[in-house]
Amino acid sequence: MGKPQITVSYEPFQEIVVLEKNYFSSPEELARFTSIIAGGKLAGLYWVNGVVFLYFPLSSSTALVAKDLLEKRKVYWSYLGYAIMPKFVSVIETKEKIIVPLIDVSSDSVLAGVTDWLKQQI
Repeated sequence: MGKPQITVSYEPFQEIVVLEKNYFSSPEELARFTSIIAGGKLAGLYWVNGVVFLYFPLSSSTALVAKDLLEKRKVYWSYLGYAIMPKFVSVIETKEKIIVPLIDVSSDSVLAGVTDWLKQQI
């Protein structure tokens, strides 16, 4: 029995629609916000090219969102919070000793496009 033939293709999102965005004055403010919305559970932030951010995708369980995803490669984010952070560090620690880990996802071209757009919003 041989290996099945499989085709792999890459079709990145064509559009991300942000329904709400909030600019934080510092990475520490974003870390505080992240800690609060996570209810004390460990939550992390993303970093790409000088921007630290957090986003919440809208569930694709509704028919319209699923249709847009499949037909238009369009996704919706219900919330996007961000701050400028020129240099990557592995954690942000606030004066209240809240520690939030960061993940460098600079290699993701879609998220790099998002951070390019965010820099233009400031």
